[in-house]
Amino acid sequence: MAVGPLLKGWRRRRGLSQLDFASRAQVSTRHLSYVETGRSVPSRELVLHLAALLEVPLRERNGLLLAAGYAPVFSSRTLQDEGSGMPYVRGAVSRLLASHEPYPALVKDRYWNVIDRNRSTEILLRGVAPELLEPPINALRMALHPKGLAPQIINLAEWSGHLLRRLDHQVLVTGDTTLAALAEEVRSYPGATEPSSTDPGGEERVVVPLRLSRDGTDLCLLNMVATLGTAVDVTAEELVIESFYPADEVTAHALGHGLIPS
Repeated sequence: MAVGPLLKGWRRRRGLSQLDFASRAQVSTRHLSYVETGRSVPSRELVLHLAALLEVPLRERNGLLLAAGYAPVFSSRTLQDEGSGMPYVRGAVSRLLASHEPYPALVKDRYWNVIDRNRSTEILLRGVAPELLEPPINALRMALHPKGLAPQIINLAEWSGHLLRRLDHQVLVTGDTTLAALAEEVRSYPGATEPSSTDPGGEERVVVPLRLSRDGTDLCLLNMVATLGTAVDVTAEELVIESFYPADEVTAHALGHGLIPS
């Protein structure tokens, strides 16, 4: 597809009128219209300017540049790459995972595939079917598939709704068809529940915890998500670090003293 219709699609996805977006971009509405309809070929600088204003992810910015006839400008290295600063990113991630012990933490890519994790994530993997633990482990399948953690999640409806809300937002932000297909798959799992905006869970609730049943021990975990805030590489931008913390004294004691039954 040509760059004009792609930019138009991103503008509409962000809920902006052509007039509003032209004003933000400080270009004339006429020129923006010409770009979107293909009557005018935007410069490389204009493509990057418009993409930045639309908060288009780096992977898709490269796609817009290619559609306009320009070379991509954002690298897409693997986390194992030995050049251009990636070892420092890898080292920082590894130190973060190790320092989070004895609590679980993992690193995911854009498609929720686990690319690194600390030893304490074994707590989350117990009871999961071997086929779901074949690399790459997909965190969504591991959590919500009926052969995954789902039978052990006490608040499955609530937790699945929380994960689907995050996934739906990711699909909206990226427009990624692979993520959309993953969302459709997860929705087909027994027990997966649509996100609800009308039931916050009570006035005293602050966050949605993950509640797991472990052979008579009920674990209650808080989830924290972190990303690299200044990434200019596709892989680095898409890294997501998921950390779990105890949400009550029972869980803190069990995790801190290695008392979780195997």
